[in-house]
Amino acid sequence: MSAIEETKQEISVPTPAKAQSAPPAGASGVSSPLMERALTLLVGVVLVILLRVFAGDAMSSYDVAGLLLLTVGVAAVGIQKMLDYLSSVRFGVSLLVLLVIACMIGMLIMQVNVDGFENYYAELTPSQKLLYGSLNFFDIYHSRYFNFLLLILSLNIVLASIDRFPKAWTFISRKKLDASAHWLRGQEQHASLRLEAESRSALAERISEAFRGAGLKPVVTEKNGKSFVFGERGVWNRLGAYAVHVALLTIFAGGFLTAQFSRVGQMPLKPGMSANEMSEVVFRIDGTTGEFAPTRASAELPFEVVCTDIQQQLIRKEGPITADNTLDWLTRIKIKDETGERDALVHMNRPYDYRGYRFFQASFQSLGQARQITLSVTPEQGGTPLRLTIKRDGEATLPDGTRIAFQAFFPDFVLGARGPDTASDEYNKPAAMLSVTPSSGGAPERVFALSSELLKNAPVAGKAVAGYKFRLEDFEKVPLAHVLSIQKDPGANVVYLGFLLLALTLAYVFFVSHQRVWALVEERGAAQFDVTLGGNTNRNHLGFEDRFKRLVSAIKGEPSEAAASEQS
Repeated sequence: MSAIEETKQEISVPTPAKAQSAPPAGASGVSSPLMERALTLLVGVVLVILLRVFAGDAMSSYDVAGLLLLTVGVAAVGIQKMLDYLSSVRFGVSLLVLLVIACMIGMLIMQVNVDGFENYYAELTPSQKLLYGSLNFFDIYHSRYFNFLLLILSLNIVLASIDRFPKAWTFISRKKLDASAHWLRGQEQHASLRLEAESRSALAERISEAFRGAGLKPVVTEKNGKSFVFGERGVWNRLGAYAVHVALLTIFAGGFLTAQFSRVGQMPLKPGMSANEMSEVVFRIDGTTGEFAPTRASAELPFEVVCTDIQQQLIRKEGPITADNTLDWLTRIKIKDETGERDALVHMNRPYDYRGYRFFQASFQSLGQARQITLSVTPEQGGTPLRLTIKRDGEATLPDGTRIAFQAFFPDFVLGARGPDTASDEYNKPAAMLSVTPSSGGAPERVFALSSELLKNAPVAGKAVAGYKFRLEDFEKVPLAHVLSIQKDPGANVVYLGFLLLALTLAYVFFVSHQRVWALVEERGAAQFDVTLGGNTNRNHLGFEDRFKRLVSAIKGEPSEAAASEQS
């Protein structure tokens, strides 16, 4: 086989297309390319009309105009040329640049439905509001042109993969097992040796062992009285780019699912409260006038959430209930649906997942309450005070049968014309309202258990009920309610999978290379053979050069220093 023939096997050289005779003109005298363009335009217009009819109000006049313009463009260029352009690397890079620009806009301009957007929007000038609103910059990730860019980029990746995959697959399905000496000497790494051996097959086996030692899987063939040893490693690296394409398409698919089908809302929960819907404030911006209108949207959940308890773990127990003084806050809930009931615990940094919904701690209503109280109960006739701890909405029984129920808590207690109330959210004058039922079985009476500082001046202080006086000694601080953020994101796991695939495939693409080496064994006399070696790689050329030198030294029977150190 000649060197020219070997080169043609390695690289497919396109040959000039033969001049084609003019297609016969039909009765109308119209050429087939023109007929193809006309048919493309007709089919495109019909599809646009059908979409407009079935989509109704969901499809605006701008959408119709854009689709018609796209149809005219495809018809004018031609389907084949359009496909070639869509599958080109240059077009894909251009789309990536546009996507990066759009993402930068989304990072620089605060997006709608983000905390603080209302204040951000109020500080903008009228021209900024009008410009950003008309271009949908406030919600760019849900805009149609952003999704269109993702769609076209995905199409570019698919078409480019289809176009180039067959050539990459030939490295796996049709391996080049032999090569001429001239072709081998033209490779990036090559060597010529004169060796002695009992026979050509024995030398080929010796070379195969050296290939195995270098991490190359050898294949020995015979052709025209010559022996060929071919070895390679990392052949699947040729398909690494297409694995990267799959990872990118997975990320795009997950992002599209998130943008189109995700649901987010908040649910305030007090102990004993149940709810089966979440709500969020949605900001609507008129792109033509720039008017800003916040509205509340609700979404029903396929299950019911019952709050059984809330707890706030403070850094400083004597400090206020604020975010900077909170170590963790916990919400204990019970989820009810057709499958039954299950208990769940939502931490500040540990969300809970159920049926595709994720529960986060979002915030809390800072009105001070008590999760449990500790009372000092002193007999009216004197004696040793009793110390009782009662949980919220709970009760305790004294030895003589008197029942004490914890009804309400006031962090800043005041007693006005309308009854007991709190003057502020802070724990300035804490007090607990109790319901005391005498052991004799009489009607329950209301009692206010005050702290020591209030007992002297409060008008309700010192009053004995059911033969006892009550004082508030201690309490566990807790807010009025916790606000859970509930999110359903069908694309989140898909995006995570895509990024994992992307990291693995990029590592494989950049850290593994397809290395190929050929050895041609030709007989030159009694026990004398010429061995011509040649090899190439698609990346990591320095590493391949070192491997090739070790291989040559092993074939010669003289291990290199690198090989010796590697063996040690």
